[in-house]
Amino acid sequence: MNTSVTMTTRQAEHCRQQERKLYAPDWLTCWSFLCVCVCVCVCVCVQDLQNMRAGKVCVMTDRNLAGLPPMRSVLESLVRSGIEHKVYDNVRVEPTDTSFKEAIAFAKKESFDVFVAVGGGSVIDTCKAANLYACHPDADFLDFVNAPIGRGKPITGALKPLIAVPTTAGTGSETTGVAIFDFEHLKAKTGIASRAIKPTLGVVDPLHTLHMPERVAANSGFDVLCHALESYTALPYNMRSPCPPNPINRPAYQGSNPISDVWSRHALNVVAKYMKRYAVRDPEDKEARSSMHLASVFAGIGFGNAGVHLCHGMSYPIAGNVKTHKAKGYNVDHPVVPHGLSVVLTSPAVFNFTAPMCPERHLEAAQILGADVSRAKREDAGPLLADTLRRFLYDLEVEDGLEAVGYSKEDVPALVKGTIPQERVTKLSPREHTEEDLSHLFEASMKLY
Repeated sequence: MNTSVTMTTRQAEHCRQQERKLYAPDWLTCWSFLCVCVCVCVCVCVQDLQNMRAGKVCVMTDRNLAGLPPMRSVLESLVRSGIEHKVYDNVRVEPTDTSFKEAIAFAKKESFDVFVAVGGGSVIDTCKAANLYACHPDADFLDFVNAPIGRGKPITGALKPLIAVPTTAGTGSETTGVAIFDFEHLKAKTGIASRAIKPTLGVVDPLHTLHMPERVAANSGFDVLCHALESYTALPYNMRSPCPPNPINRPAYQGSNPISDVWSRHALNVVAKYMKRYAVRDPEDKEARSSMHLASVFAGIGFGNAGVHLCHGMSYPIAGNVKTHKAKGYNVDHPVVPHGLSVVLTSPAVFNFTAPMCPERHLEAAQILGADVSRAKREDAGPLLADTLRRFLYDLEVEDGLEAVGYSKEDVPALVKGTIPQERVTKLSPREHTEEDLSHLFEASMKLY
């Protein structure tokens, strides 16, 4: 876990003073070592750049964020500090192999010392890829892409420092060594997974999330929910096989383990307490925004070490095969099923399916999310967690299944075909599955309520 979020005692006290001027509630100050006001955290980011002796900085964002306060603050601070920089603001929401390659080409044109990503998972993942291939200019694009779609070669060369400034509370990309994209040829998501591409520093500030539209906030939160649930119920680390012959081939995702369990369980508790406040009740609720932003980090550390499984594996073709659906709150010029939504739509069916392998963990998850498990038996774990999730999603106004985002039973074979190559995550399911099982899961997810 080489991502860090740090500041000195003097900086922390300065943060508290600034927060008291800007925001009265005491709850925000208790998180000031992680969550600081915009002007201060950007200042810290610039100081880190100076400490890194950055001669030229690549700043990446998307066009929606380019004119918003988080990005403006970063650029103003860079100008005031006299740090040379260039901006790439053409990151695609839900990136593709084409959009990755465009960002990589931009990064290769200059000799950047440091990369800064200001945005959600799409921006941070794109910046990871740009950094990787700029530092490996002779590599073919598929060299580092996960097998079996790519060659899955280990990354042995050093990368430049990357500072991630997340503006959504969902992907946890500021903590992980994963960069996800749509592989257009297959109409499915895949990615690059290596500890080598983890950001050097994450600047986590809940005030950066205040500009998210309601549905963007909700869909981002669903990603946190499923990161926590999937990593907590993943195949245990000591049951994962085969063992790689060399540590350099060790996968980024190790299976559930005692360390990741702590982060995943805690993230799930935070989601249960704050998600509804954060997503639909009051967009200006800074306590909920702060807590969900931290939950995203907690879940990121959890799944970044343990991994995810079927919800994510099945989500990739759901997003990749999108037809005409355009999600509310997303200012994009292309059809899109947002990542968090594509993940959560299958969650009731998936956890009903996986529960027999670790019923105690599924019951614990249901209890955390509000279910009464006092009289529940082991065999009740799947249906109970599935029903709890359906109620949770209904309260958060989630679309009524895959049909609501444009799919029908006729699409199931294509969705299964797109899931099969996702072995990097699907093999971490605690329950083995066949193509027929996947078909049943997609069919069961056509309607939720």
